[in-house]
Amino acid sequence: MGSGAGKRGWAPRRPGLFACLLSLFCLALSEQIRYRIPEEMAQGSVVGNLAKDLRLSVHELATRNLRVSSEKPYFAVSAESGELLVSSRLDREQICGKKPACALEFEAVAENPLNFYHVNVEIEDVNDHTPKFTQSSFELQISESTPPGARFILEVAEDADIGLNSLQAYKLSLSPSFSLINKEKQDGSKYPELVLEQPLDREKQSYHRLVLTASDGGDPPLSGTTELRIQVTDANDNPPVFSQDVYRVSLGENVPPGTTVLQVSATDQDEGANSEITYSFYKTGKVFSLNSKSGEITTLNTLDFEAVKEYSMVVEGRDGGGLVAQCTVEISVQDENDNRPDITFHSLVKMILENAEPGMLIALIKIHDRDSGENGEVNCRLEGEVPFQIISSSKNSYKLVTYGALDREKTPEYNVTITATDRGKPPLSTSTTITLHIADVNDNAPVFQQASYEVHVAENNPPGASIAQVSARDPDLGPNGHVSYSLVAGDLEPRALASYVSVSAQSGVVFAQRAFDHEQLRALELTLQARDHGSPALRANVSLRVLVGDRNDNAPRVLYPALGPDGSALFDTVPRAAQPGYLVTKVVAVDADAGHNAWLSYHVLQASEPGLFSLGLRTGEVRTARALGERDAARQRLLVAVRDGGQPPLSATATLLLVFADSLQEALPDLGDAPAPSDAQAELQLYLVVALALISVLFLVAVILAVALHVRRSSRPAAWGCFQPGLCVKAGPVGPPNYSEGTLPYSYNLCVASQSAKTEFNFLNVTSEVGPPGELLCEDASWVPSTNHGDVGVPFASDTVLKQAPPNTDWRFSQAQRPGTSGSQNGDETGTWPNNQFDTEMLQAMILASASEAADGSSTLGGGAGTMGLSARYGPQFTLQHVPDYRQNVYVPGSNATLTNAAAKRDARAPAGGNGNKKKSGKKEKK
Repeated sequence: MGSGAGKRGWAPRRPGLFACLLSLFCLALSEQIRYRIPEEMAQGSVVGNLAKDLRLSVHELATRNLRVSSEKPYFAVSAESGELLVSSRLDREQICGKKPACALEFEAVAENPLNFYHVNVEIEDVNDHTPKFTQSSFELQISESTPPGARFILEVAEDADIGLNSLQAYKLSLSPSFSLINKEKQDGSKYPELVLEQPLDREKQSYHRLVLTASDGGDPPLSGTTELRIQVTDANDNPPVFSQDVYRVSLGENVPPGTTVLQVSATDQDEGANSEITYSFYKTGKVFSLNSKSGEITTLNTLDFEAVKEYSMVVEGRDGGGLVAQCTVEISVQDENDNRPDITFHSLVKMILENAEPGMLIALIKIHDRDSGENGEVNCRLEGEVPFQIISSSKNSYKLVTYGALDREKTPEYNVTITATDRGKPPLSTSTTITLHIADVNDNAPVFQQASYEVHVAENNPPGASIAQVSARDPDLGPNGHVSYSLVAGDLEPRALASYVSVSAQSGVVFAQRAFDHEQLRALELTLQARDHGSPALRANVSLRVLVGDRNDNAPRVLYPALGPDGSALFDTVPRAAQPGYLVTKVVAVDADAGHNAWLSYHVLQASEPGLFSLGLRTGEVRTARALGERDAARQRLLVAVRDGGQPPLSATATLLLVFADSLQEALPDLGDAPAPSDAQAELQLYLVVALALISVLFLVAVILAVALHVRRSSRPAAWGCFQPGLCVKAGPVGPPNYSEGTLPYSYNLCVASQSAKTEFNFLNVTSEVGPPGELLCEDASWVPSTNHGDVGVPFASDTVLKQAPPNTDWRFSQAQRPGTSGSQNGDETGTWPNNQFDTEMLQAMILASASEAADGSSTLGGGAGTMGLSARYGPQFTLQHVPDYRQNVYVPGSNATLTNAAAKRDARAPAGGNGNKKKSGKKEKK
């Protein structure tokens, strides 16, 4: 048994002792494990306990996977016991031939960790072959004149065994005329020589039969026989004589066929036919040829040193008389470097993880060169620049290990070329290329194509539409490179964020879950994450900014003129003496959109007198274009369109009812007398139907009506006489007792006819105890004129106008809650209105409250200082600090100035008669 590997698993206590033991351990691994067994052992026979010799326990066999790595499967390892077993026939003569020492070398491979051990099994010879002669009988001719003592070389027997089991001696059957001598060649082989003991007499005995026996030295010995037939020939006095008993020559193995090896020569002193010598091989061969006349020996085939290293032949020279002489020719074949090295791989790992540490074993390489000497010495190397290295393990054995860092994303596979070169002259080499695949490891996180994303989305987008797409790349393979996307954060709460956008996990497409509204959401900040499916998973985040663009989806909203509480339009009075450029009123509108979509322009669609008023294109200011003429109607109607700058533009309309009068009492009769505006299309059709002759008649009627209206308008005292005691009940003064100085409290006693079909007002005289006529108002009036286009009267209780409930006292605005174009700042002077819904509602409430106070006679827009006319209704605690200051956009009808907060300006302004007062217009009720 050979020695196995040293003990494993011993934990060192000190670094110095560990280094010493480690060197001894490595030395033990490099030594061969030797076994010696006889040949022809039965299959399954135990050679030795390999696991025990390698210091491996039985429990480790399943995980270490101990096995034999060899070219031919002579041996195997038992998986249960770790014993080395014979797996095929072991014939020493077939394996090693005539070599004196026969050994099989192979590697035992163990995994986890991967290593290999050299094993040497020496095969001992067994006497299993008997000596054999090539022929069962052979003839020998001896002349009767041959003197006693002559010797003749006989045929040799072959024995495949070696040592004592090989052929040891020859024996000859008993004969008085012959004896046998055992001779030995230089290589140690035996051959027999026949010795003539006494003269032969052909006439007495011409033929002799003897038995030649060859025996070996085995126990028991084996033998083989052949019959020797000796023919006694007539006398030939002189036999041939060779110039040398033994011819020796060296010949290269790669000489071509037909090459002359040498020439043997023999002489015969006889004359005539007895001196003619013929040469022949004693035993015919297939490698060399012999010229029978000249004795020249030539090659028939190519010589191979690896097959046969030496040839020994017997050449006979026979004269014409039958005498024979023999010589030995020994040819030594010289080795030449004619064999390339063979490369064999064992335990090759073709898939390597890219995070493998340097020094990881990839394959065991064994190099074999059939040549000998320097021709069989081999050097192994790697070709090219590769992150691998070859380390010499033992004689003609190498390890292929990793040498540098591996990166599959840069180089997914390597074609490694291994070259083995011998030391012959010239040297021969063999190259073998193997492909090593690098296995992927999740070492790359996803990378987005952009550092951040920004998309623009127009508002009112369809829900479910894709608005953006993010893309990340992961160079890893399989699940390590499969990227999925998710939404991880945003500037909204998670539930609210999920109602706005979602992202496709597979494609990275971002979808809008709902229609965006630029007025509610201007921008949305999102954080998207790309995550691979490796273990552990790697991820990367990117920011996505969604900018919601504005669309023209909000029509302008008219704040002033506003409708009354019952839905009727309000009217404005204009002094009759108003000069051109006089500021009558201002149309105030806002648009919730932004930019050009909120840029408003004002246009007159319809006007009773097209040239009487002008409208500011951007400011919405209504001014007189010329002075009021005598033929101009006192009641004017303007239909104003407010358009934004969007494409296509959106618009809204406002109806302005303007009455030329110096006081409200003067304006009331005109409100009922003015007919409803006629349809333009109907008038056009009427003009087409009516004959040209009626034009003059209609003109005269129109002139008469205009004169009558003018005369009636100028007869103011007579108008008060229409009031009768039975139609109206006297009312006391209803003006608020606590109005501030400078306001204009109005109170009227008004009587409205009970039949609405009659367009006529009757006025009563003013009583002295009531005060100014404006302080009286008819209590039983149940119908009030309407400002709707249909001129339909809407009933409402008089106390609705006179007694309005105060607002909630908790209604306040903090400084941070004041709406405006930019925080709490005021708008500009160009008429541009603040773009804020809350500002719009507050301003509308302010205007409506002011208009209601003016109608009730309790206050005007120029009320107490800093109150904007609201102190009477909401109390002194509600001042201008609670609402945005939009007075630069609010104009007092009948005045050329806008509202200001300065008390001096308010006190200095003397209101014209009826200026800034608004009353409802409509038809009178018939009596």
